[in-house]
Amino acid sequence: MVSVATLLLLRHGRTTANADGGLAGRQPVELDDTGRAQATAVGERLRAVPLAAVVSSPLIRCRQTLQLALPGVEPVLEEGLIECGYGSWEGQPLKKLAKEPLWPVVQQHPSAAVFPEGEAMAAMAARAVAAVRSWDARVTAEHGPEAVWLACSHGDVIKAIVADALGVHLDLFQRIVADPASVTAIRYTPLRPFLIRLNDTGGDLVGLVPPMRKRRRRATGAADSDAAVGGGAGATR
Repeated sequence: MVSVATLLLLRHGRTTANADGGLAGRQPVELDDTGRAQATAVGERLRAVPLAAVVSSPLIRCRQTLQLALPGVEPVLEEGLIECGYGSWEGQPLKKLAKEPLWPVVQQHPSAAVFPEGEAMAAMAARAVAAVRSWDARVTAEHGPEAVWLACSHGDVIKAIVADALGVHLDLFQRIVADPASVTAIRYTPLRPFLIRLNDTGGDLVGLVPPMRKRRRRATGAADSDAAVGGGAGATR
């Protein structure tokens, strides 16, 4: 059996665009009062979780979320976690965009959606998944299999990462929900990922910290680990 690190995916808090019903995309929209309160609250939940690494989308709403949630922590900015490039859709009201011919494609066949003057959703999913898997391998190698690390990103990005972890097609990712300031937990093992928590907005996060592996001595004198892979949030990895 193998032990692996635990990834916590944190969506940024609510923004002014979320409140107004607009599509922010990569615009420099900031947290509103509700979003700042959400970021502070999730920080309280994270207080007891020792984080081996903190990485973030470079957009200001993610950086603000981490400043409030984890004061004093300087995240590493990761371009692979940036919001999908919505091109000319950015900054427009969602009600208006819902009338565009591309809208039902985005909702029902997102793997085929390419935003005008923007990014393909499939490309967004591929670079986001590559980023978190690369960081997860790095954290495990540098900090050990009991490590917990955090990545702050955006709704569609997190949903795409979750879809990959579940082994489902990107066309099903709109069935996944990632609310502002929610926490999603994933463990990547050599054979398959395990989704430990999804869209958690109020649960105790301490249970996601794996206990140190106990070692018992064999009759030959060799050490062994009693860790088991995957399963529920409380399973020893």
